[in-house]
Amino acid sequence: MDGWSWEYAGYTPADERLRESLCTLGNGYFATRGALPECAADDVHYPGTYVAGIYNRLTSDVSGRQVENEDMVNVPNWLPLRFRIPEGPWIDPDTADVLEHRQMLLLAEGLLERRTRYDLGDNRVLTVRQLRMVHMADPHVAALRTEFTVDGFSGRLEVEAALDGGVTNSGVARYRDLDGRHLTHIHTGVSAPDTVWLRCRTRTSDVRIGLAARLTADVPVVVRHELPHVIQQLTIGLEPGRTVTVDKTVALHTSRDPAISDPLHAAVDRVGRSPDFDALAAWHRAAWDQLWRRAELDVPGESGRILRLHLFHVLQTLSPHTADLDVGVPARGLHGEAYRGHVFWDELFVLPYLNLHFPEVSRALLRYRHRRLEQARTTAAAAGHRGAMYPWQSGSDGREETQQLHLNPRSGRWLADHSHLQHHVGSAIAYNVWQYCEASGDMEFRHTKGAEMLLQIARFWGDKAVHDDAMGRYRIKGVVGPDEYHEAYPDADGPGLDDNAYTNVTATWVLARTLELLDTLPEPRRRELAERTGLTAGELELWEDVSHTLHVPFHDDVISQFEGYGELSELDWHGYRGRYGDIRRLDRILEAEGDTVNRYKASKQADVLMLGYLFAPAELGGLFRRLGHRLEEDMWRRTVDYYMHRTSHGSTLSGLVHGWVLARCRRSEAWKFVQEALQGDIADVQGGTTGEGIHLGAMAGTLDLVQRGLTGLETRGGALWLDPVPMPELSTYGFALRYQHNWGVRLRLERGLLEIEVPSSDASPIDVRLPDREVSLQPGEKGRLVLPD
Repeated sequence: MDGWSWEYAGYTPADERLRESLCTLGNGYFATRGALPECAADDVHYPGTYVAGIYNRLTSDVSGRQVENEDMVNVPNWLPLRFRIPEGPWIDPDTADVLEHRQMLLLAEGLLERRTRYDLGDNRVLTVRQLRMVHMADPHVAALRTEFTVDGFSGRLEVEAALDGGVTNSGVARYRDLDGRHLTHIHTGVSAPDTVWLRCRTRTSDVRIGLAARLTADVPVVVRHELPHVIQQLTIGLEPGRTVTVDKTVALHTSRDPAISDPLHAAVDRVGRSPDFDALAAWHRAAWDQLWRRAELDVPGESGRILRLHLFHVLQTLSPHTADLDVGVPARGLHGEAYRGHVFWDELFVLPYLNLHFPEVSRALLRYRHRRLEQARTTAAAAGHRGAMYPWQSGSDGREETQQLHLNPRSGRWLADHSHLQHHVGSAIAYNVWQYCEASGDMEFRHTKGAEMLLQIARFWGDKAVHDDAMGRYRIKGVVGPDEYHEAYPDADGPGLDDNAYTNVTATWVLARTLELLDTLPEPRRRELAERTGLTAGELELWEDVSHTLHVPFHDDVISQFEGYGELSELDWHGYRGRYGDIRRLDRILEAEGDTVNRYKASKQADVLMLGYLFAPAELGGLFRRLGHRLEEDMWRRTVDYYMHRTSHGSTLSGLVHGWVLARCRRSEAWKFVQEALQGDIADVQGGTTGEGIHLGAMAGTLDLVQRGLTGLETRGGALWLDPVPMPELSTYGFALRYQHNWGVRLRLERGLLEIEVPSSDASPIDVRLPDREVSLQPGEKGRLVLPD
C-alpha cells in the first residue's frame, strides 16, 4: 500500500460489512457500498445504494405501540453481476474456494478494484478482476468493468447482470423488527438491445426513481423480466490466456432532480449518451484530480494515509455536486443505514473543514437548515416558545425525527429516548453560519439567510431562559447536553437537566453574536428584518441581559456539566473495565444490570470540554467574563483533567475533541486521542458500528484537527489568525485552503517555521496575525515566518 491506496487481502466474512463501508464509492449525489456484485444482501454482505436527501416514512408496531420512523432509502441495487459454469452453481466467495482475493480502493482515481481467483476444481481457475466507479464528473452515472480469465481449461461462462428493485432497508440488525420496505410500483423494461430499465417509487414520500443499465460485451444479450428484477444474460467463451471484458454502465435519476421531466426518461437518455468505460474513467479521474488539488493535504506517514482516506469519504458524501441539492450532513455519510441517514449536529465538525475548501458546499448545507427554519419555528411554538427550535435529528422536511424508543441490544429492552432534548443543535447551526461567513466573506448570506437563522435561534434561547429571582440569574432547564448519557436526574419523574454548561455558554455566544450582527447590518436590511420578525428594542434588551447572566454551575473548582452533577455518585471505573473490558457504551451495560447511568459522574463523550473545541482560549475566556466569571488557565486545566477521568468515549467524536483540547493544554497526552480519532473507523473501535456507515463528523474532524486545531487557525475580523502548537508526532505538514476570494493559499509548518504562499490573483491581500506579530501577504507573495519557541 502507498499513501493513495487502501487494500484488503483475503476473504473474511466477518470483516465484509466493515470493508463495504470503507470501500463505498460516491459523488455527493449518490453512493454505493463496496459489496461484491455477485453477492446478494444477507448476514455477510449488504450492497446498499443511497441517494442524498431521499427519505421515506413508515409506521411499525413496536411492543404494542405504533412507531413512525423516516429513513434514508436504500434505492434499487444496480450492482448485481453474477457468473457460473453453465448448469453449475453461481460462483461467489461463500460457495466456491477462494485462492486469492484482493480489494483495493484507489483514492487518487476514485476507483474500487477487486481481484479474486476462484478454484473450480480439477485444476480449473477462474480469475475475476473488476473496476468500479461512481462518477465524480457526471453525478448520475456509475460503471462496472468485469474481466474474466481462466487457467487450466476452455469453456463457457454464463453471466447475469441485473437491476434489483426488491431491496429493503435491513442493513442495521437492531432495526430489522421495523418496516423497511420503502419501494413500491416496480416496473421494468427494455429501451435498446443492450439497455434495460427499472422504475419505482417510495411508498409514502412518493419519490420516483429511474435506473437504466447498458451492458457492453462482444456476444448477444438476452433479457428476462423477473420482478422485482430485470436481468441481462449472456454466455461468453473463455480460453486460457485470453481475457473477456463485460462493462455495465448505469444511470440513476429521481423526481427530486432539477431540469428533468421524468426520472426514467432521464436515466435512459443519459445511459444512452454515456461514452464507453475508458472514456468515462478518464473523465472521472480528471474530476477527482481537481478535487484533490482544491483539498491538498500533505501529512507524512501512516497518519497522512488515514487522513487522505477520511478526506476521500468526506468528498464522496459532500462534493461540489452537493451544492445543487437540498440536503444536510448525514451523520453516517451515504455509506449505510445507521441513524437512519438522519442529520444531527455533525455539521459542527464538518463545515469548518469545508468552509476553507468548498464554501459553495457549506452554503448549500446551511441553506438546507434555512429552508427548514419555518418548521423549526413551528416546533418551538408547539413547545410554547418563540424563535426556532431545530430538531436533534432532521430528515426530509425538518420535523423532529428522533426515535421515541431505542433498543438496548444487551438487555433486549425498548427504552424511551429523550435525546430530542438536545436543543444545543440550534447553537451549532448558528456557529456554522458565523464560521462560514467569516471564512468565505459571503456578506450576502450573512445579511439575509444567516441573519434570519441567527435571529430566530437567539429568540428561542431568549425565550427558553427563565429568571431565577433567588439566584439573580437566568437558567435553561429541561435539556440534554452533548454527553447524551444523562437524560434525567436520578429518580426524577421526567426527563431533562438544568443548566447544562455547554448549552448555556453556547446560547450566550449565540445571543452575543446575534446582537453584534444586528448592530452591523446595513440600516435598510436591519429595518426589513425587524419588520418581518417583529423584533423590538425590548427583546434586544432581554437578549443582552440573558447573555450576561445565564447561570453556569461549578463544583470542586471545576465547571459542572450541569446543575447537580457534583452530587452524583462516582462510578467504579476499574471494576466495570475489569468485568466488561470495553465500556464505551456504559449506558447499555448499566441498564442491562437494572441500573442507570443517570446516577453517576460518567459521560459518553466530551460535553463541557466541547467548549474548548469550539472556542479558542481567548474567546472562551471572554464568554465567561461576559457571564461574570473568571476562567483562569488553572481552572480549565482542572476541568479537562476532571472529565477525562469520567468519560467512556462511547462516541467517535470524543477522541477527536479530547485530542484537540489536549493539544492546547496537555500536549504529551494529546497524540493518544488523536490516534483514536484516526483509527475510529478503520479499526472499527466502536465494535461493529462502522459496517453500518462511516462516522462522517469524526472523519472531517480529523482533517480539521490538522487544518485548525494544530495551527490555531481562526478566520475572524477579516484576518487569518494562527497560533500553532507543534506536536512531536506531527511536526511537519502542509495543506491548501481557500480563504475568502483567495484560492489555493498554501500553509506549511516544519520545525518552528511557518510558510504561507498566496497564489497570484486580483484578490485583496491576506492579513495574517500571529501571537507576536502581524503580516500582510499580497497575491503572488510567499512568507516564511519563524515561530516563537
